[in-house]
Amino acid sequence: MADRPADGDSRPFRRVGPEALASPVILSVPHAGRRYSDALIAAARIPLHALQSLEDRLVDRLVWRAVAAGATALIAEVPRAEIDLNRHEREMDPLSVASPLPHSAFIQSARTKSGLGLVPSRHPTAGAIWRHRLSVTELEQRIASIHRPFHAALAGLLEEARGIFGVAILLDCHSMPPRHGRERPDIVFGDRHGTSMGLQYRDTALSVAARTGFRVALNTPYAGGHITVAHGRPGDDIHALQIEIDRSLYLDAALKEPGPGFDRVTRLIAALADALAEAAIGDSPALAAE
Repeated sequence: MADRPADGDSRPFRRVGPEALASPVILSVPHAGRRYSDALIAAARIPLHALQSLEDRLVDRLVWRAVAAGATALIAEVPRAEIDLNRHEREMDPLSVASPLPHSAFIQSARTKSGLGLVPSRHPTAGAIWRHRLSVTELEQRIASIHRPFHAALAGLLEEARGIFGVAILLDCHSMPPRHGRERPDIVFGDRHGTSMGLQYRDTALSVAARTGFRVALNTPYAGGHITVAHGRPGDDIHALQIEIDRSLYLDAALKEPGPGFDRVTRLIAALADALAEAAIGDSPALAAE
């Protein structure tokens, strides 16, 4: 059964945390939305469980300890199948749109070629996702009502945090399919190869994860997506780091529900938010002088 909005709430995303920012760390969770509308389900040629496999399953529930400790989170409610908030609004396969548009209207990438653009068009194992191509009107409506407001809200939170603390840090939270092999990482951090976050904050995150017993990798195979590119501006004291967490660490064997490692990962996210906040406040000349 697909999740439904509570009490008629149909907002595409929600902010959770203190009413007034209490930490320079902002968490984003763009891929864990589970509100599948009847129209979206009817438009799909693949079953609901296949659509759900595109999610970063239950990552929204992993941030609760960090939020309880003072961080603020922006969490998508709409599913990734409807629109991918970690893609540029022009990063899409032109052939998945009904009306012909010039190729120059779109940004092509390895992700669009594999069918995982702004609106996913192909499932990794189930093939084509939709019964019909998406109309330009529907595409523009999703961008205007979901994608742009999410990024505007995220940018607003980061600007607000910088105004209060002198610096803002975005931790963009994702999960990845289980990887095989003895050298597989549990956690992959992405800072766009040093361009979206100051090295001191990146090293703080790496140290926290390694110290708590996780195998850690940096930028391989995930260096960060559109969110880190769009919002990480170290020169302006706004830093962004993507985190990818192996789903087998916190889900059950079916990768559907919380597993025995769930609490350990919530503690990791909280420890990262706390350590990054401490590092940021310590580095802020204005706050350090108070």
